[in-house]
Amino acid sequence: MAVYTRRQFAKMAGVGAAALTLGGVLSACSEGGSPAGGDAGSGAGVDGGAGSAAPTQVIVSMTPGSEPAAGFDPLVAWGCGEHVHEPLIQSTLIATNADLEFENDLATSYECSADGMQWTFSIRDDVRFSDGQPLTAHDVAFTVNGIKNSAAAQADLSTVAEAVAIDDTTVVLSMERPNNALLYTLAVVGIVPEHAYGEDYGANPIGSGRYVLEQWDRGQQVILRANPDYYGEPPKMERVVVVFMEEDASLAAAMAGQVDVAYTSAVHADNQPVGYELLNCASVDSRGISLPCLPAGSPPKVLEGDMAYEVGNDVTCNVAVRQAMNYGVDRARMIDHVLNGFGTVAWSVGDGMPWASPDMEVETDAERARALLAEDGWTAGGDGVLEKDGVRAAFDLYYAAGDSVRQALASDFASQMPGIGIEVNVKGASWDEIYLHQFSSPVLWGWGSNSPVELYELTHSQGWGNYACYENEHVDANLDAALAQPDIEDSYAYYRKAQWDAETHTGVAPHAAATWIWLANVDHLYFQRTGLHVAEQKPHPHGHGWSLVNNVDKWTW
Repeated sequence: MAVYTRRQFAKMAGVGAAALTLGGVLSACSEGGSPAGGDAGSGAGVDGGAGSAAPTQVIVSMTPGSEPAAGFDPLVAWGCGEHVHEPLIQSTLIATNADLEFENDLATSYECSADGMQWTFSIRDDVRFSDGQPLTAHDVAFTVNGIKNSAAAQADLSTVAEAVAIDDTTVVLSMERPNNALLYTLAVVGIVPEHAYGEDYGANPIGSGRYVLEQWDRGQQVILRANPDYYGEPPKMERVVVVFMEEDASLAAAMAGQVDVAYTSAVHADNQPVGYELLNCASVDSRGISLPCLPAGSPPKVLEGDMAYEVGNDVTCNVAVRQAMNYGVDRARMIDHVLNGFGTVAWSVGDGMPWASPDMEVETDAERARALLAEDGWTAGGDGVLEKDGVRAAFDLYYAAGDSVRQALASDFASQMPGIGIEVNVKGASWDEIYLHQFSSPVLWGWGSNSPVELYELTHSQGWGNYACYENEHVDANLDAALAQPDIEDSYAYYRKAQWDAETHTGVAPHAAATWIWLANVDHLYFQRTGLHVAEQKPHPHGHGWSLVNNVDKWTW
């Protein structure tokens, strides 16, 4: 049976002298050899040896951060939070396809009331949990209410007032306020069994999804096996082995032919192992710089725990500076220099999504940038840095010190800004330190999801991600109107107007409030063993992990 022992994994995970320690480790996991003729162990069927007619296992490497710290518990963070993905072990009410269109999973139908205050779901009556007990609307209500009432839950169901099971196949979600983006959240919320949920659920999950948890070696690997009682189409890939390792170890494992899909980055993309192809997955994994819009010394922002954060920046509070930087940065050059071409220019959080606005796009125009600054009264000082009213056009830009791509993006941005008279001092720091400056200094963030939720939260005055501290009643009204539409397709026009509304001349677009400088959408890169067919991918959200295997049940050799 193709399962790593702890000793095998300990050998594999050591990054030092990887070429010496990785050889022969994962090859011992299989009895049959790889379909590509290499050393890897995925070629054998789950129960078969070398004579198996069709291989039905795949080994995938993921970042250490992809391992769910609290286990496979949707009431905490499994499938949700910052890096959303389908929960695999559990079923969801609805799902999204490769075009991000909603499809039914447990639900057979659903509808929203005209005022947006009530969602009614009818669910299947033929679904059983992996312990043999039936799944009913009561389990759905238990899950939704559990997330709603849990301080540890990362799925945002805060706008749900209560979920009530009317009968075994009907559940009603009453809302605190209209929020059609609820559907995107429900598409990744796994339904747990009320009768079998407890403190150890994360380590011993019972679900009704495509896979069951066969083995979890914390800090090392997770093994999923196809659920024999799954109500849908049986998974083609019967076993999925996920190993958690740093990027260098992931590359070494692929070089040794010991994994079937190995995550990598633009830095290593040219080091393609023999017997592998480069799998390039388009993403909405965006990198952008938040720009505080208030002057320094503004009233502090108090968040949970009564922590008060400094607010405001005397340089970026100037709209001409924010607009000029948006025009002055050459994003395409940055893609080539930093990402080796493995990315696309970013204009917003959610480029290419139905709610994206073409008004967020801006041509690189350094002359226009300099003209904007000159018209606003900025003049060059003795060192070439612009000044106005005693304020130098200089500021600190924070980035996560452990992220080489963000470091390179920040440095490239800083190297471009002197061309328009602005000095940027890059500062690598821990997240604990960055959060202290999140409302007072520009920060290079990573965001992006297959949902308009982040556009709302980064833009609305009351959003949890309004690092710019920008407030505009017209922007807020358009965002709130977007959420209030009973038909989600009708919300897209309002999201676009929040970015630029030609009638009110308001919005966060680069030529308007310019609250962010979006730089790049980072391609998600993997080394994929030749002979493995990875099914069509949705655009990947932020995070290099489980979103890849959303549809692993459809992968084939």
